[in-house]
Amino acid sequence: MQYGCLKSFGDKGTSDVVLRLRNSEGRPEWFYSHSSVLVSKSRFFADRLSNPGSGSCIEIHCSDSTYDHHVNLLRLLYLPTDSLLDSLDSVQSALAVLRLAIAFRCEDVTNCCIQYLEAVPWEDKEEEQIVKEVSELGPVAMPILARIQPVDLSATKNVFISAVRFATSIGGSCPPFGDELKTSAQEQVEFMLGGDEDTPLVTADDEVKSVVKSGLSQVCSLFENELSSFLLVPDITAETAETRILQCLSDVEWMCNILPKMDLMKDFVCSWGGMSRKILEIVEDKKLDNAMWVLKVKLIEVTGKVLEAVGYGNVILPAPCRVQLLKTWLPYIRKIKPLLDAKADEDTDFPYKMDEDLCQSIEGAIVSLVLALPSNDQADILTDWMKTEQLKYPDLSEAFEVWCYRTKSAKRRLMEGLDRVGNTTISL
Repeated sequence: MQYGCLKSFGDKGTSDVVLRLRNSEGRPEWFYSHSSVLVSKSRFFADRLSNPGSGSCIEIHCSDSTYDHHVNLLRLLYLPTDSLLDSLDSVQSALAVLRLAIAFRCEDVTNCCIQYLEAVPWEDKEEEQIVKEVSELGPVAMPILARIQPVDLSATKNVFISAVRFATSIGGSCPPFGDELKTSAQEQVEFMLGGDEDTPLVTADDEVKSVVKSGLSQVCSLFENELSSFLLVPDITAETAETRILQCLSDVEWMCNILPKMDLMKDFVCSWGGMSRKILEIVEDKKLDNAMWVLKVKLIEVTGKVLEAVGYGNVILPAPCRVQLLKTWLPYIRKIKPLLDAKADEDTDFPYKMDEDLCQSIEGAIVSLVLALPSNDQADILTDWMKTEQLKYPDLSEAFEVWCYRTKSAKRRLMEGLDRVGNTTISL
């Protein structure tokens, strides 16, 4: 029955119940109402009015901040059910009315407010308030939070895989907004890897790992191809060619940053090691002697992360692979550092430098890596270091001192062992 068509809120002539709203300051206001409407729309009023001693006046206490919302709720009780949604006009008012509707057990108004809040857009501040309010209102209001409820692992995995495919351009880019969307996807993948309790379950999935490895192969292949074709460009200073290469290298670096979170850094190290010789052949070409400084610094930064992973034992490689990694990159690092320093001395505005933190981290990783090699390999690397003119960086003097100490100790242990064997033979 649509009471709004028969009775009007505040109609004194037909009213049989008076509601008195009293705020915290004691200011009262009378609202002429109808028991038939109140009883049918609110279980609270139905219980009150079923009491023979309730009389025709019901007093309701409220605060100044909720006074208007109480009046709004009373007006809503007079509206037809199918008109309630249209009467709500903001998240703030709907939340306030919902709180009162639950307290007064107004089922139709409660359902309408929940439907409204579940469907309309929220601002960030509103979302925080909604989450807080709903947690206090209890299970009846939980449908409002459907959009922010945790999803099951299968759905999370599917979203993660799709984001990785987009972030690594598996299946090709999506012009004209491919780069922007790819960057956004990369940011979201990083966010999804950020310490959530479900993250290990997703990243341990074989399908997820397979897609990530395919993405690594894709970005490395794109970088190699762009770099290989660069020397064929008539004008190597062309901004578009340089931009494409740096974007590809940025994607490679992004993979280097996320793979440790998935226990896949070894895959990156192996991929980087596999293409290192080709990379250096290109960047050390005479055509690039005085060009692409930003690329050269970026290569050092990525290599530094690889050296750290291997040097500090986070990635376990056989000794020959570790030797190869060092012998490939150590000469280049030794060569490029003084060149960058010289450029910076010539031009104080020269932006491409190896900062102190980068230099220290690379030097520390190299020393650690050298000291973990077999003694003969250490000797080869240290001999090569002492023959070069660039002894200052990286400084391997610590590794040299340790090698000397170990060598003497090893020789002493050997002589002591031989003496023990000799004495045993004589005694026999």
